[in-house]
This record gives sequence, structure tokens and C-alpha cells, in this order.
Amino acid sequence: MPDFSLEAAAGGRVAGVDEAGRGPLAGPVVAAAAVFPIGVPAALAALLDDSKRLSAAARLKAFAALIEARESGIAEWALGAASAAEIGRLNILRATHLAMARAVARLPAPPTLVLVDGNQPPRIDLPIRCVVGGDAASLSIAAASILAKVVRDRAMARLDRRWPQYGFAAHAGYPTARHRAALVAYGASPHHRRGFRPIDDLFAAIDPATRRGE
Repeated sequence: MPDFSLEAAAGGRVAGVDEAGRGPLAGPVVAAAAVFPIGVPAALAALLDDSKRLSAAARLKAFAALIEARESGIAEWALGAASAAEIGRLNILRATHLAMARAVARLPAPPTLVLVDGNQPPRIDLPIRCVVGGDAASLSIAAASILAKVVRDRAMARLDRRWPQYGFAAHAGYPTARHRAALVAYGASPHHRRGFRPIDDLFAAIDPATRRGE
């Protein structure tokens, strides 16, 4: 389970940063930055973990608690995103780093240290420490992972209402069999990541005669 030891050892205003949506074929990549200026209350800490290890219900409970924590001044957090078009233009790594930088820039005050999940730091003009598996080690990063995941899932559910043929609400843009079949049948929507190698490889393998949407 994550704890607050990395933040406590660093002192100051430590932000945890994580993302959701690097692997999908459609939709934005979303990042979050979370700061707990005076630590994490035990009741909130018990709800926080790597978002991938939480059930959907547990994520939503933690998300609601993080909203309440921000409203009460216990937490500060912000979100950033990079669009499907930016992913295609920049590549997924650079777009992810852009989303992270946007999230950090939207915090109410600059952090003294940024803890980033993973092993490659974004270009942020602040002290940064990369933490591999950080969402399972740091409460701040775990909070960011939950925020990014819930917000991105909700964004994909909104896209599903406009583009129901792709099933975005069910798979959030990931390359499931249903999603691939929809791409063969309907082609790409404006929210698919053209220029993103996994989806370009998929279209390269499809007979153009089968792509009604292209």
C-alpha cells in the first residue's frame, strides 16, 4: 500500500503526478497532480491506492473523498490533458509529459518537488523525482492516478454518447476486440489517435474497401 514517506522525507510542498490513457487508440491522455500540504488523514489514506488495483466502485469512493479533501483544504489537485490530435502530432510520451506539465502548472502554488510515476521525467522547471511503481508507493501519486483515471473514464463516457458505435464507455478507447471491429466497420472518429503507431498499424492492415468511415 502507498504511504507518505517519500513526501515526508522531502519536506515542503510535494506533488504526486500520474496519468491515465497512454495505451488507448482514442481519446485524450489525462494527467493529475496532487499535493497534501499537511499530510493525508488516515481515513483518506485508507482509500488511496494505485488506481489499477482498485475496483470501479472503490475508485469513485476515493475520487469523491479527494473532491471533499480539496474543498476542505486538505488536498490541492489539478488536471491536465493532451488531445488525440496532440498525441498524433507529438507522440504519446511527449503528449503525456505535456499533460503532466499542464496539471502541475494548474496547481494553486508551485510544488517544491514533483514525484512522477515512471522513469522518464516531463519537462517541468521544478525539481523532479521519478518513482517507478510510484502509484503503489506514494499517496500523492496514488491520488493523482485515481483522479486521472476517473476523469478520463468520464470523458470517454461522454464521447460514447456522441459516437456510440465504438463502445467508448465500455473500453475507454483501449484496443479491445469490439473496438477493433468497430474501427474496421466504421473507420476512425475525430477522436481516434491518427499518427499514433498502434492505430496507424491497425489501419495499414485493413483492406481499404472495408473502411466505410475513411
